[in-house]
Amino acid sequence: MLPLRISNATRVLAQARPGYHVLAIRDAPVDVAIEGGVQQANGMTSLWEPTPAELKMLNAGGSIQLTILGTVHPPVLMAVQPAPK
Repeated sequence: MLPLRISNATRVLAQARPGYHVLAIRDAPVDVAIEGGVQQANGMTSLWEPTPAELKMLNAGGSIQLTILGTVHPPVLMAVQPAPK
């Protein structure tokens, strides 16, 4: 997967980390369902584009793997975004 520049980015991560992809993110409030209601939390959204080889695997029934570095798994959201017009 290749990181894309997201519109209205509020931060860019890993600029000074050799060996890492620079990742533009957009911070925005996200409604999170909790027991007894809804709470707002900060969401950090980034965009990713599959390479042609990855797209071929996905079209053949493959799946997307998410790896979290560390020992505590934070809440995550994954979604598909339509292609830009």
